[in-house]
Amino acid sequence: MRDGSIVAAIGGLTALQAGGAEAGKAAYLCVTCGTQYPESDGPPKGCPICEDERQYVGPDGQEWTTLERLRATHKVVVKPEEEGLHSINVEPKFGIGQRAFLIRTPAGNVLWDCVGLIDDATIARVRELGGIAEIAISHPHYYTTMVEWSRAFGNAPIHIHEAERPWVMRPDPCVRFWQGERTTILGGLPLIRTGGHFEGYQVLLWPAGAGGRGALMAGDQPQICMDPKQVSFMWSYPNFIPLNAPTIRHVMSCLEPLEYDRIYGAFVVRGKGVVPTRGKEVVRRSADRYLRAIQG
Repeated sequence: MRDGSIVAAIGGLTALQAGGAEAGKAAYLCVTCGTQYPESDGPPKGCPICEDERQYVGPDGQEWTTLERLRATHKVVVKPEEEGLHSINVEPKFGIGQRAFLIRTPAGNVLWDCVGLIDDATIARVRELGGIAEIAISHPHYYTTMVEWSRAFGNAPIHIHEAERPWVMRPDPCVRFWQGERTTILGGLPLIRTGGHFEGYQVLLWPAGAGGRGALMAGDQPQICMDPKQVSFMWSYPNFIPLNAPTIRHVMSCLEPLEYDRIYGAFVVRGKGVVPTRGKEVVRRSADRYLRAIQG
C-alpha cells in the first residue's frame, strides 16, 4: 500500500477514503449513499448528495468503493411481493439500504427506484422475469448505479423530473428528464411530482397492484412507519428535519386524486415495508396528525 492511502472495512466492504491512494480508473460509488460517479482515475473529492443537509457524510469521512469490490462482498436477492411485482434487495445492507421494485406490465417491465449492486446473476434473474424496458426513480438518494442498470437492459430510458437534473452525478443519454406535474410511462403507469423531500420528488402509481385496487410506489415519501398503519413526511430523515405545513398540504393535494389501496415503501419495516390495505386512508390520517404536531 502506498503512503497516504487509508483503507477501512465497512461492514465487510473494503472502502477507499477520499484523499487516499488512487485505485485506478473506475466509476466510483459513495459508500454512504451508493451514488455512482463518472469513470475517473481516482475517487472524487466528495459526494454532494451526502454533503447536502438531507443526508450525511459517514463518521470516518468520505469513503468510496467500486462495483467490483461490492460484488465480492454483497449479493442481490429478488423476492416476489405480489402478482406482477418483485422487490430487489441488496444483502447485507449497502448505502442507504433501500430496495427497488420490478413492476411487470403487458407492455414491458418497469424498474422503480434503484439499488447500488448489479451483477451477472442479477441481470440473469431479471431477464427471466422479462427484463427491464423503462426505469423511474423517486429521488436522488436512490439514483445509485442507475446508468449501469440501464445499459444492462439495452439502454432502458430512466425517467427523472427536470428539477432533479443538478443531482444526477453521472449524466448519460439514457436519463430522460420530464417537466410538469404528471407524466405517463410504459404500461400506462403515472409518475406524479409531489415535491417535498426533494423539489422533483416523484411517486409512481401502479393501478394493477393490490389485485386491481391500486398500489402507490412511494419510495420514502410517504415513509412507512414502524407501525404500518401510519406514514410520515420529512425534509431529512436521518437528520430529523420536518417539512413545513404548506409543503405537506401540497404533497397531499398531489396524492389525493390517486386511486390506491396499498403502499410500497423503500425499506423493509417489520418484515414487509408495506401498508397492505386502506393506504389512502392511512395517508390522510397521518398527514392530519403531522399537521397538528407541527402547528401546535
